[in-house]
Amino acid sequence: MADRAAGAMSLPDDWPAHPDLRLSLNHMGTFDWDLDNGLLHLDQSALDVFDVTAEEFDGRPQSLALRVPHGEAARLDGLVTQALRSGSSSYGAYFRIRCRDGSLRWTHTQGAVRRDVRGRPHRIIGIVRDATQELADSSARIELDAERRRQTSVVESTTAALAHARTVQDVIDVLKDSHGLERLGATSMVMGLLEAGRIHLVAEGPEGSFVPGTRYTRVDEQYPMSEVIRTLAPRFIESKEDFAESYPRLWPHVRGLGITSAAYMPLIAQARPIGALGLLYSDKTGFTSEERNLLVALGSSIAQSLQRAVLFEQEHDLAEGLQQAMLPRRIPSVPGAQIAVRYRSARLGRDIGGDWYDVIPLPGGRVGAVIGDVQGHDTHAAAVMGQLRIVLRAYAAEGHTPATVMARASVFLHELDTDRFATCVYAEADPTTGVVQVVRAGHMDPLRLGADGETRRVTVSGGMPLGLSAEFGRLEYPVATIELDPGETLLLYTDGLVERPGTDLDDGLRALTGLIRNGPRNLQLLADRLCEESDERAGEDDVALLLLRRHGVAAAHAGGRLQQHVAQNDPEALASARHMIWAAVRAWGAAERADEIELAADELITNALMHTDGGAIVTARVLPGVERRLRVEVEDRSTALPRRRDAGESGVSGRGLMLVDRLADIWGVESRGSGKCVWCEFAVSDPVAAERAPA
Repeated sequence: MADRAAGAMSLPDDWPAHPDLRLSLNHMGTFDWDLDNGLLHLDQSALDVFDVTAEEFDGRPQSLALRVPHGEAARLDGLVTQALRSGSSSYGAYFRIRCRDGSLRWTHTQGAVRRDVRGRPHRIIGIVRDATQELADSSARIELDAERRRQTSVVESTTAALAHARTVQDVIDVLKDSHGLERLGATSMVMGLLEAGRIHLVAEGPEGSFVPGTRYTRVDEQYPMSEVIRTLAPRFIESKEDFAESYPRLWPHVRGLGITSAAYMPLIAQARPIGALGLLYSDKTGFTSEERNLLVALGSSIAQSLQRAVLFEQEHDLAEGLQQAMLPRRIPSVPGAQIAVRYRSARLGRDIGGDWYDVIPLPGGRVGAVIGDVQGHDTHAAAVMGQLRIVLRAYAAEGHTPATVMARASVFLHELDTDRFATCVYAEADPTTGVVQVVRAGHMDPLRLGADGETRRVTVSGGMPLGLSAEFGRLEYPVATIELDPGETLLLYTDGLVERPGTDLDDGLRALTGLIRNGPRNLQLLADRLCEESDERAGEDDVALLLLRRHGVAAAHAGGRLQQHVAQNDPEALASARHMIWAAVRAWGAAERADEIELAADELITNALMHTDGGAIVTARVLPGVERRLRVEVEDRSTALPRRRDAGESGVSGRGLMLVDRLADIWGVESRGSGKCVWCEFAVSDPVAAERAPA
């Protein structure tokens, strides 16, 4: 007993320790909450737990909102309310507080509910303590890890969605539509791209939040986007006060949006800034280190996607510009016909293809219409297309027949230094007579549109695609001849107009037929409607189309077209050709110039038979217009051009072209591929107009 007493005499003077000391050393504090007056007392240890000073706390529970996040406060308030209403004498809860440095810390509270004699709660006395270490391996810690995983998944899912973005607008849509920003707690976002030393605002915050004068800003201006691009470091604005003090020019415009904090990240790709991203928050102050790292990772992913999108748009614009430069700049007017052409590049895919159209004026009022598609979807396809279009145009203008035009174009493509082939349709139309000759090289059949909207397919036997037919020695291209009535339309198109993902080509043709049937009658509006439908599908192939409509001209004004083949040493065929000219002159109201026309025609036919090998083709027709003209053409197989010369000493040879020059109003020579055509024209009166003239 003596030894025990002696030991007691050696205890410290402050033993046992005061309760306040015991609590503070264990990071615990006490509180006393008067429910009737709404006053809350916190001792110094409790103030330390909440990381607030005595000057910052005014005795009101609402003052702790700075440290208790909104979601945690709502959960804690619900738990206390339930304890008070259920008659419980105590409650306990874990919750998180936000420290001054922005980090979150787990805290535990235990409260004893004091009630009056009627059981009404009027006071809560309890403790608060730092529970960080306690929850290191508890379910609360697991919940915190789950929150981190959730935030990480937001970045991962957003990155996965950005992998499919092709344009800058796609990137913006992914960020707005994926709800990733919402899951990160952001209210809205702003985005700017760095262009020629200025920041171009491409995505605004909430609707109606645009700040005048910020569409384009300089990098040296006092704006958060400018700052992060200059410093290449993120800027986290943790409070309203921070925002107002750091960016006084911007804050007055942001104040009314309820923004309490913001995070701005530079968008850096290949070690250089390409723009900046800003995330705006409400009901949030400060950022934890985890949140900062997460947002920096998100900014890096967005920067890579944005750079790909910018490069895609630049390359697509370059390729599309090349394509457009190689298409005809203007479409010539064709008497007796109306033409509409359209081209649309693919809305998907990096490059454009080799689709093209062309309209080629031909002698005698005829016109050549071309639609084609070079294999592939890249700039090489567009370059091959440009060469092939020019060559095909040259062959047609030389006067070759449609089949010969196709064959020679195929040989050219085969000999070109390329492995590409092309499909094509070439139609040679005479608006005066309505006769159209069509050849097809591995392409889709044209469509014939009636004046009533009824659509029929023009069946053309066709040959192999250009390039392949020359490679395999199969240069035969059958010619299909149709006759367009006044008001009828011929539609040439590439497969991008009818191809639909997941459907047969016939289904696409049926859909196109229905679209034409219900579409506008105006040719230009119809062409626009067809392209709009293609744009809505956003297909992976280009679209080119050509519409040629024959005007409804009266037969009397159109005259007609007569043709006769005259073989050498065939007197009967020569006589028949002369009779044809005689009949045409009288039938078409040109009797007043009959002698001149017949004599000039006879001279041209005789020259062809005497000075060339093989026969001749004689054609007579009336050209419509303000001034009606009767045209006589004599075509032969010789490439030697005739020339006007003085008659020889005998006075027999050399007078032919001199007579034609004196008799005809105009004459000329045209190359026709393997031969030539010598023609002359005579102005003749209009018999219909003569009948209507007053006596």
